This record gives sequence, structure tokens and C-alpha cells, in this order.
Amino acid sequence: MRAPELTGDVWLNTGGRRLSLAQLRGRVVLLDFWTSGCINCLHVLDELRPLEQEFADVLVTVGVHSPKFSHEGERASIEAAVRRYEVQHPVVNDPKMELWSQYAVRAWPTLVVVDPEGYVVHVAAGEGHGEALRRVIADLVAKHEAKGTLRRGGNPYVPVEEQRTELRFPSKAVVTAGGRILVADTGHHSIVEFASDGETVIRRFGSGVRGTQDGPFDLAQFAEPSGIALLPNEVAQRAGYHAVVADTSGHRLRGLDLNTGEVKTIAGTGKQWRDGTDTGKALDIDLTSPWDVTWWAPAGGVVVAMAGNHTLSVFDPVSGDIRRFAGTTVEGLRDGDAHEAFFAQPSGFAVDGQKLWFVDAETSALRWIEPAGESFTVHTAVGTDLFTFGHADGPSDQALLQHPLGLAVLPDGRVAIADTYNGAIRRYDPFTRDVTTLATGFAEPQGLVRHDGELYVVESAGNRVTPLGGNGQATAVAGKRQAVQRPPTVLAPGEVEFSVVFTPPPGEKLDERYGPSTRLEITASPPELLADGAGVGTDLVRRIKFAAGATEGVLQVVAQAASCDDGGEHPACRITRQDWGVPVRFEDGGGKALSLMMAGEPKAPATGQ
Repeated sequence: MRAPELTGDVWLNTGGRRLSLAQLRGRVVLLDFWTSGCINCLHVLDELRPLEQEFADVLVTVGVHSPKFSHEGERASIEAAVRRYEVQHPVVNDPKMELWSQYAVRAWPTLVVVDPEGYVVHVAAGEGHGEALRRVIADLVAKHEAKGTLRRGGNPYVPVEEQRTELRFPSKAVVTAGGRILVADTGHHSIVEFASDGETVIRRFGSGVRGTQDGPFDLAQFAEPSGIALLPNEVAQRAGYHAVVADTSGHRLRGLDLNTGEVKTIAGTGKQWRDGTDTGKALDIDLTSPWDVTWWAPAGGVVVAMAGNHTLSVFDPVSGDIRRFAGTTVEGLRDGDAHEAFFAQPSGFAVDGQKLWFVDAETSALRWIEPAGESFTVHTAVGTDLFTFGHADGPSDQALLQHPLGLAVLPDGRVAIADTYNGAIRRYDPFTRDVTTLATGFAEPQGLVRHDGELYVVESAGNRVTPLGGNGQATAVAGKRQAVQRPPTVLAPGEVEFSVVFTPPPGEKLDERYGPSTRLEITASPPELLADGAGVGTDLVRRIKFAAGATEGVLQVVAQAASCDDGGEHPACRITRQDWGVPVRFEDGGGKALSLMMAGEPKAPATGQ
């Protein structure tokens, strides 16, 4: 399969030069289809860094930014994302998703390996493919070096010159009992403590170097910290620290002693959660991109927005235990009992007594959770699904947000929303159930905090914390409903042959020591879309039947495969897992088969997958 040529409207990290596959002939090319708001895509950026170092003289990574949200396709947004996440390879913006379609991509992220002769030889959807990619690339290097078709050297990456600012892509902030402001200076991998004036820096927790080191405030290290939670005094005294930090890319929770300045790890191993238990002693449990944290008494501890697997956890600072609190790991929007609810990158909290408000970024939703007898129930105030967004005010069942990341409860009980990708501060009234706009023109607001009677906005792309200003008067924006641009898969009505492709990389085989090595779960939105074929099974091939008269919907798929090194006394084993939300439309003459690539070599032309 000849790889389609690279196209796009903006090239970054190339010194303004446009690249082509023809220019890169002789090198192994790794295309990373991503979008800046997708947490799984951010995980992949971390996974690729060691590969880029190991194969620096033969591998060229090109990020293909195919935006989910309209804001992500804007030049300023993608430029900020490349700097924020320290992307160190060329990036091409694909705003109309043309490359996405040409390469038959169906999930963020998707990785495509192009060999030195310009052919697609491997495709992998989702994250966790680092070791498999290393084996594929090493195999290609050996083969093409023997053929004489490998070319070394000549990396096209050109770094962007950075301008130093006090804050770099800050995300969240809290106010201490003494009136000081703690700001998560995410891009500088540190926590800044400001005096009550919001301008005078008292100290900085973190050396500014990305890392994991505990210790004194000036030597400690963080990795893209985000949410900060202050503990009640009696809890802080027993725990031995005052604040909990969501160290997002470090996959840890860190404790801050505001008296001594000491920083210590209180939860997480530093490894990203892939599968298995997420309940137990916190220092023994893998976390996955904790994005925000807050103390909520009804839950009995610090609630953690585990954005990386779409769940909420509760951490007990006194016992040192952590447990799954809500969510199933399926990405979506479903209310009801907390253990059965679906979330989509929970990213910001605000507490109002018995209600815990939160925003789900990928469904552009405002939601809340509250006690219900011996359990908890999840409700949605604003938001409908993974693919609908916009900037529209009015009744909450008609209002639209775009990838919100922060919240604050106002003195009158209404909820302020950092509507990040709309650059706006919105307000939801739980009494009238109306949404209005308080202010616009902010640079990707990610956090909100009340201080001295005023609401302050953490402007991430603006590298600042600013007061909201104005007199609190709201306006109504009559915006339009927007939808994700990704093209739907057109299928024939009725029965379809469905399959997920997984081929272990060189040197591995399926792990069938303890039974079936694969698992497939299929659901749909709306649920009645599927007349037959929903549920869980161990075969990656299944016949599914769509309801008569169905016109469109979303097929939700979760696939998993276990593989191990082929040979050796103690082979290393790995779990590969991916979930898809595939928009489908039904037309006479549509496809009678649907195949999703989890990992392996494509067998059909790219345009026909």
C-alpha cells in the first residue's frame, strides 16, 4: 500500500518548510494522527519520545493534527498545543481531515508506519504501542539496511524559540486559608505560591525540570501538574501535608507541606494504568493522567478526575488508600448509578455541599454527582454526546459548550464554567436550568478561583491569571450547534460483518496460556441502534445487526488483546487496549463489513479500509 502524500495548511517545527514523503524517502516515517484535547493522544506523545531518541538517525515522526473541535483547527490553538506539550517533531495541521480520510483513520490517536520505500507497513490505534513500534521499526531498519534503501541523518525538526514568562500554560488555582494563591504552572512543571495580591511570588514548588523527584520545594520535580486540592485542617494534621496536587503526566498525586515546603509522592507508581486493579494502597496503584482533585466530604476523601481512563477515584490521605469511585472506563455520556456511568475525560471540579460538579471535556458537558442512599448518582446539566458542541446559551437541554476544563461555584449557588475552547466564561443556573455567557475573549481558560470577592480566570494559552471583571451581568449567545468533522462510516442497513484486527509485533505471539487472549465489547448510542450483536465476547470477529429503520448513530467498541515475547524463560507480556466511537450512517449500497485496525499490517488499500 503506497502511502498517500502529506498535505495540510500549516507546518510547525520545520522552520516554515513543508515536508513531503518523497523528501523523506529512505527514512522510516511514523505518522501520529492526534488532536490536542485528546488525553490518549497526549499519552502517545510521551510514548514516542524514547523511540525518537533511540532511532534518531533513521526515524522521522510527523504529527498529523486532525482536530476534533473547531477551536483545535485554528492556527493559534495548534501552535500553543505544540509548545504546551513540548512536541519535538514536525507537525502538519489537517483541519479538513483530508489526511485522516486518505489514511482511513477512525480513532484518535492512530499511528501509521511508512517504510523507507514509501509503503504503509503497520497501523496501530490507541496508546500503549511503544514496545510494539520499537520492534516494528527495528525490523524495518535491519531489512532496509540490508537492501541498501535506508538513509541515515537529516532530521527536519526545527525547534521553536520560546519567550520566558512567569507562568507557562497554567491550568488550575486555589486560595489557601491565609489568602495566598497556589497556581499550577503546568508548562514549567511547578506550583507557584503567590501572595494575596496575586502578583508577588512567595516561592515555587518544583525546580522547573520535568521529573519525579520528591524533597524540598526548590529541588522537587513535577510533570505537567494540574489540579490542586486543599485538605481540611484536621485531615492535613493527620496526613502530614496540606495540599494534594494532580501530577498529570507523572501519573501521581503529590502532597505539599505548606509549612516546610516538602513535596512527596502520596499516590501512584509513576506507571500509567493500563488494566487491572485501581483500588488498594495508593502507592502501589497505577494512575492515569489525574487532571483535577478536590476534597469532598460525602465521598470521604479527595476525589480524583482520572482523565486517562474516564473514571473518578477517591483517595484517603489518612489511610493512604485509593479506590474507583465512579465510571466504567468506557468513554461516553451516561447518567445513573456512579458505578455504571460513562465519563469522557473528567477535567474540573467544584463542590457545593452535597453536590460535586464536574466537567467532562470530550462530551462538552457539565455534570454533577450526589449521594443517593448508600450509593451515588450521576446527572448531566449540559451536554449530549461525544460529537456535539458549540457556543449557545439558553435552556440547558439546548445549550452548548466546547471542551470545558474548569468550574467554580458562585456565592449565589450558580456555577461558573471555564468554557475552554470557546474562550469564554459561562454560567449555569441550577434553579432555572439556564446557561448564559459572562465574558468572552479569554485565551483557553482552564481554571476558575474565587478570591477577595472576585472570580479569577486561569488563562492557559495566555500564560496568566486574570480577574473576570465586569459587573457580573450575563448575555445570551445564540450560537449554532456544531459537530465533529470526522466523516461517518457508511454501512448497508441490516447485518454487517464486524472485525478488529490485531497482529502481534515481530517477536511476540498471542498469550493464550490462561484462555482466550482477546476481548471485544460492543455497545451503541443510542442503545437501540443495535438489534443484535451487542455485549462482551472473546472473538474479535462478530456479526452485528442494526435496527430496522436506523439512519445513523455511534458504534462504541472496546477491544483488548494480550501478547507475550515469543521465547525465553520469563517472557514479558503486554495488554493492548483500544476503544472507538465510530459514527455510522446507513444507506443502500453501503458497506457490508466494518474492520477496525487495533494493530498490524493493513491488507487493503488505505481508501477502502
